[in-house]
Amino acid sequence: MDRIPILRMGQFLLVTIQVDLYDRLALDLEADLVKMVSKTGAQGILIDISAVSIVDSFMGRIIGNIGTMAKLLDAETVVVGMQPAVAITLVELGLPLQGVFTALNVERGMELLRSRIHTDDDEAIDDDDDNSDDYSE
Repeated sequence: MDRIPILRMGQFLLVTIQVDLYDRLALDLEADLVKMVSKTGAQGILIDISAVSIVDSFMGRIIGNIGTMAKLLDAETVVVGMQPAVAITLVELGLPLQGVFTALNVERGMELLRSRIHTDDDEAIDDDDDNSDDYSE
């Protein structure tokens, strides 16, 4: 049975899609990623689609679903290496990929994930400060 490898790099999961995804493989990737985020406590997912030349509405929805599910599990999702034809197709299909960030390449994607994680950590600290139990006057 085919599987897309998911690599753990510190607090992130890295997926490089090197083949055209048929429906079953895409669904398996979606389920595997969600399980890995839950199991490892990963804070980010980086999906490299630089080898993908064509997407359909199903694949676009899968990427969007991964972003939404990851966000519900407190992880960010970044898609990198999107070819212009893929971007055009996603827009024409009306698939905005909500909850998914994009970057030109893996290096920029990792930088974006790191900045998103630190931004979220800073917001959590600010929220804790706002909710302190300090009742002194």
